[in-house]
Amino acid sequence: MTGSGQVRNIVKRTTLIVRDMAVSRRWYEHVLGMTTWLDTEYVLSGEGLAAGSAGDRTHLVIMRAEDDKIGMIGLLQWLDPVWPAPEVPTRVQYGMPTFVVETDDAEEVARRAEALGTRIHTRLRRFTVTGAGGVVRHLLGTALFDPDGHFFECNQVLGIEPPEPAA
Repeated sequence: MTGSGQVRNIVKRTTLIVRDMAVSRRWYEHVLGMTTWLDTEYVLSGEGLAAGSAGDRTHLVIMRAEDDKIGMIGLLQWLDPVWPAPEVPTRVQYGMPTFVVETDDAEEVARRAEALGTRIHTRLRRFTVTGAGGVVRHLLGTALFDPDGHFFECNQVLGIEPPEPAA
């Protein structure tokens, strides 16, 4: 707790259930340039995770980008019993996250995604967004789905303009 009485929280990782660990791991390594931070099997206790049952055997791989504490993505595959996979989503719906990735080379992300046969929602494009405090960001980005249908916006900041002064 901070001195103000507020609780300090950091979102460290999001864990995604995947159909095929090898395919997913390759996508995160090749397209997003992430590296493996942890690779292990777990037998579920039936208490911590609101999925599966006690005794289920799973494979967890945690991928990291630049930081050892935040922004990691866990990939979790059921090994025994094998979970039947639903159809891969093609649209974002309730309950589905949208990941926003800042990259220093959006063209390379787009090239790598295309080389792996990634389903691309929006081809590489330039656009502008106005964010908090009126700061304008000029971006180059692409929007795509990982092999399991998780949605990613991958953007490169091309320039930042301060807010317009108040009249």
